[in-house]
Amino acid sequence: MYSQTQGFTLIELMIVVAIIGILAAVLIPNLLGARKRAYDTAAVACARSLATAQGIALQDDSKYKQIGNGANQINRTTDGVNQSCWQPDVYVADRSVTSGLVTTYTIDVWHAKGSRVITITPAALGSGVVGATAFSNTGAGGVAFP
Repeated sequence: MYSQTQGFTLIELMIVVAIIGILAAVLIPNLLGARKRAYDTAAVACARSLATAQGIALQDDSKYKQIGNGANQINRTTDGVNQSCWQPDVYVADRSVTSGLVTTYTIDVWHAKGSRVITITPAALGSGVVGATAFSNTGAGGVAFP
């Protein structure tokens, strides 16, 4: 009488392991990239809220404001500033010229764990802008939002 054993052959198990390895090789880099994109999205949210605060300042005071702790500067107490700016790894660099705040402003925003610097002006919000503060995962060139 023949005894029948049931189970998987070695080749079948090796094929399954190979398929799992290929899937892991494809998915893991995408998941790591998703984290950087999420940090960049936080920087974009902060930049948009700073642009909103600048728009409010222009309507109320007929000029833009600088980033800082002063009473007449944009900081955590300013209307329109999103809490995404309050994260400890979000940095800002205000490149605005004080005498030019009547007509324009230039602010760079980035997250230390992200991968790009977001530059905002009255006309645009973008990354990779010429003259922008160099990206730094230590915050060099910028300050934590006041």
